[in-house]
Parts: sequence; structure tokens; C-alpha cells
Amino acid sequence: MRKILILLLTVMMQSITGSHVVGATVGTWKSYMAYHDVQDIQKAGHVLFVLASNSLYSYNTNDQSVQTYDKATQLSDCGVSIIAWCQSAKRLVTVYNNGNIDLVELNDNVINVPDYYYKSMVGDKTINDIYVYGRYAYLATGMGIIKLNVHDAEISDFYNLGYNVQYCYIENNRLYAASPSKGLYSAPLNSNLLDSSNWNYTGSYTTKNKTVDPDLLEIIKTVNPGGPKYNNFGFLRYANNHLYTCGGGFGGVSDRGLPGTVQVLQGDSWDIYQDQLDTITGSPFVDNSCVEVDPLNSRHVVVSGKSGIYEFVDGKFTKRHTDQNSPLIDLFPPSRNYIVMQTVKFDSEGNLWTTESFFQNLFCLTKEGVWEKKELPLPGHNNLKHMMFDSQGLLWFINDHWDTPAVYCYQTSTGVLKTFTNFVNQDGTIVNTNAIQYVTEDKEGTIWVATTLGPLLLERDQLNEENYHFTQVKVPRNDGTNYADYLMSGIDVTGIAIDGGNRKWFSTRGNGVYLISADNMTEVHHFTAENSSLLSNNVEAVAVNDATGEVYFGTDKGLCSYMSDATATSASMSKDNVYAYPNPVEPGYTGLITVVGLTMDADVKITTTNGVLVAQGRSNGGSFTWDGNDLHGKRVASGIYMVQTATSTGGKGTVCKIAIVN
Repeated sequence: MRKILILLLTVMMQSITGSHVVGATVGTWKSYMAYHDVQDIQKAGHVLFVLASNSLYSYNTNDQSVQTYDKATQLSDCGVSIIAWCQSAKRLVTVYNNGNIDLVELNDNVINVPDYYYKSMVGDKTINDIYVYGRYAYLATGMGIIKLNVHDAEISDFYNLGYNVQYCYIENNRLYAASPSKGLYSAPLNSNLLDSSNWNYTGSYTTKNKTVDPDLLEIIKTVNPGGPKYNNFGFLRYANNHLYTCGGGFGGVSDRGLPGTVQVLQGDSWDIYQDQLDTITGSPFVDNSCVEVDPLNSRHVVVSGKSGIYEFVDGKFTKRHTDQNSPLIDLFPPSRNYIVMQTVKFDSEGNLWTTESFFQNLFCLTKEGVWEKKELPLPGHNNLKHMMFDSQGLLWFINDHWDTPAVYCYQTSTGVLKTFTNFVNQDGTIVNTNAIQYVTEDKEGTIWVATTLGPLLLERDQLNEENYHFTQVKVPRNDGTNYADYLMSGIDVTGIAIDGGNRKWFSTRGNGVYLISADNMTEVHHFTAENSSLLSNNVEAVAVNDATGEVYFGTDKGLCSYMSDATATSASMSKDNVYAYPNPVEPGYTGLITVVGLTMDADVKITTTNGVLVAQGRSNGGSFTWDGNDLHGKRVASGIYMVQTATSTGGKGTVCKIAIVN
């Protein structure tokens, strides 16, 4: 009977939903890991486990299938450092940079062994190498050797030798510990290995030669697991249905030397722009900080960073702007390695604006290719970043430098510059931030500023005030005291993105990601590496795909995303753009059902076909989610449900249908 019901509802819904493209389930995570540089290959029968770019994938030599592993799907962590196959237990010992351990089985089941990771101890906890012996894996660490029972998924012993063991091995019933500082020590396997007196000096230290099996490497060279080339995502910009990224890396006072490569994501496919440009330009192509897309020609992309401005067309390098062909200044001539332009931004007419970080200069490269220089009276030392045009055509940028943290607002038509360097809030309290790290505008025209001490906002009526003030949002405690706390006070905010519902996504250094409600009063989510699939608590950049609600996080360990419940709003609601997914809702599905194509703050009611109300609420931007339960929290019965919508002012909306099969 159930099969007949499913078939009938499916046929009915095919005529209802048409050809709408549906998105991923709200609340799901995804990782976008690099698998480019092969570091190790472990053979497990016809399956090859590959460690590449500190990520893990497998290749089945029988059917040529590829399986990638990441924190959003199977693994408990990210940043894999070492792998080793244990034939006796038929499990892959997977060690992470932080000392966490996973055991990966051929059926993709993963068992986490976190004991060592959570163990509080003084000394170097780094795991340097793995030696497999029967059902055991001996892990050489910065303080000794861990004996891991791979079959039982538990740590049997920890031999704390008090010095760094680079690798270990068993020979002639003795366990050897090789230390660069102490030499080679060993002890009989049948002795008490916990007693350091049983360990004797055996010889001098020799380096272990780690090589990848050349025959296995030849096989893997033919495999394409997908993903980006690098796990560096210090800058993100979503535009034209693409996520444009570069690695970042230059802080204004230091070089990280991260590849300057532009990596562009569309759907699940990556386009890697022409790389290793140092062979063409003669200057290191590293530490790029910004990517900008020409509004008049989306094939034309401009990149800026530590060593000038680069132009690309269709992903191919076409031109570099330096002190040799433009008014840009080389900080250490004639090197052309420090032409520090950390931000670029096109205006609506196709002119490119940029600032020179170490000099008081603002430049405009007109769409005709002419450079114009605007000298600005900028105080102190400068590390100028993050340009953006607001809804009124004003050009904003910031100074991310402890000497003079600042926010600037420039009117391109008149050349008038407004400088904000006094960070005093509405209560007259000075916010002693040592860096301004981002500036953006929300959907109500309010300017948001990211600082090392939390977010600040600047109301429009403060723009022309000499005695301006910034606002720190006060969130009531609601504990009967009438007290309130400043929003995210003391949190080091690195970036801000505004989603379709005018909610604020804050990326932070060391505290993960916060989602704050449209009225700024409620913490909707606080994602960390510990409570979610976020790759790291150090999040360098955040960007939103308004069409789907997917939010991207560039972390110091790679790129991941979260499918949120807010999308861009529609101008009107009709049967052509309002639909629900998944639809039909099949047996066993317990996730959220999402309705998209709504206007801002739309009124949504879900009823049975005979008019009984089962759920209601307001949209987040252009989306509304339903858990499939009625007003009493009980799962609704199988059948067709009507989604009735209206505008926030009570205007007419539309109706769509959802089929549910239990």
C-alpha cells in the first residue's frame, strides 16, 4: 500500500514542481578540500588510500571509483598528517596535525580515538610517524611512543621517554626509538616499556627516508579526486554564481608566502587560474589579498596583493601593473616584490579603484585604461584593505594597522574623504581596538565594522557628524536586572557577510562563526570546530550565495560551507518562482523542508487540503523552513499540504504544494 501511495504522490508532484532546481538540505555542511600534492599512498588490497595536501581520499583499482573523506562527511577532524594501513585490523590509522586519531575502514566507517588529543600533558604532543606491527600501531611522538590497539580502537600504553621520537620500529623483539637529539634507543618488547631505565642507548640517529611507492604513484597520477589546488582561502567573494577566492597571506608587516593562485568554484567544479606567474613576471606570485570581477565583462578578473595588480581573462594571465607601467610605487625598488595593493574594487561604470597600503594614495584605473592618482591625507601608518561601494555610491575602505585603526568613506564624484579614527560608542565608551579588519553594508544601509573587540555599526545619520559615534549593539540579558551586554564584545571579528534575511554572519579569529538575527538581538548560531563541521575556529573570510543560502567559510585549514535557511528575496511571489524541496518528502526523511522564492518577511501558512493549519511563520529573506511537524510537534500524516503565502503587508502571494509520505 505504501509503495502505491509513494508512486501516486510522486506522479502528482511531478506536475506540481515542474523543473525547479532544488538545493541541498538546510543545515548540511560541505568541505571543499584540496587533494593535489600526494604525500603518501597506503595499499589496502585493491583500494589505495592517498594522503594528499593533508587531505584523504581512496581509489579502487577494480572499478576505478574515487572516494574523498572530510570532516563534513566521515572524518572527525581535518589536517591529516600521517596514514598507515593495519592489515590485521583492516583499518587505516589516520593521524591529524593536532594529535587526533581516526581509524578508517574499507566500508567508509570511521572510528575516532580521541584520548591522546584530549590528554592534558606538558610537552610536544606532535605525532611524527606510525609503525604498524600486527594489530598494533606504534606512534612516534614529541615525548615518546604511543601503543595503539588498532583492532580494539584504544590506546594500550604511552611510553613517556621525555624526548622527541621522530620514528620507531620493531626488530629482533626490541622496540627502537629514533630521536634527533638523543640518538637511537631500544628496549626488549617483553620488558616494562613504561620504565625508562629499560631503554638503552643503541646508536646514533639516522634520518628515515620517506618515499612514496613509485608504482602506486604512477597509478594515482591518473586519478582526479577533484577539489581546489590549495587549502588557502583568506579572501572570498561570491559573484555571478561563482565563488572567487585567493589565499591571502600578507598582513602588512609579514609575509606568509601563500600561493597567489586564484581558485574559482562553480557548483562542485573548480577553475584554477594560470599559476606560477613568477616564471613570467620575475616576481613571487604569492600573498594575494583580493579578487574583483569586472561588472562590464565577467570574463575579466583583477587580482591584487603584495606585488601589484594582475589581470586575467578567462583564467589566463594578461597583464601585471607595477611601478614600471603605472604610478604604483615599489616599497623596495627595484625589486617589484613589494607593490602592496591589498584591495581593488570596480565601480558600476567599470572603473577600477585601489589603494596603496604603505602610501597615502588612492588610484583609479579608468575603463579606458588611464591611471588617475588621488592623494589622500591619511594619518599614521597604513595597511589599507577591503574596499566596498555602498548603496549610495560611497567608497569605503579600512586601515588594518595598530598605529592608526581607521575607517574611510570617499565620495568619488567630489573627492571628499571622511575619516573615522575615534571609536567611541553611544555610551561615550572608547573601544580601544588595535585593528579594523572589515567593513560592509547591511540591507538597511547600516555600515558594519569588524574590529578585534567585536562588531561596531555606523548609522547613516552619523556620516556627516563631527562628533560621530559608533554603536555597540546592546543585547538585553532578560534576567530581570534590566542589564544588557554588548553584542560579541571582546571577540576578534575578521569578516562580515549579510545574508538574504539581513542576518549577519561574523567570522572570527579563534571563536568560529556567529550568525546574528536581522534585528541584531539574537544569536541564531555559534558554530565552532568542536560543535559542528567547521574546519577550524580561525575563520579568515565569509561569503554568502544569496540564491541558495549556502554560506562559505575560508579557514586556516581550508574551505567549508553551511546551507543556511535564508536566501535572497523575490520581488513578488508566483507559482513560477515559489516552490518547496525536497518534494515529495519520502519515508525516513527527518530534515527541514524549504520553501523558496518568497518576498522579505513573507507570511507563510501550511495547511491540509481541507484547511487545517499545521504550521506557520515568517520567511528569512526569501526562504521558509518547516520541520514536517504540526503545531503540537507531532509528525504530520502522509498527504498533500498547501503552502499559502502573503506579503508582509498582507498582500496576495501564491500557493504551492508539498507531498509527504511517511
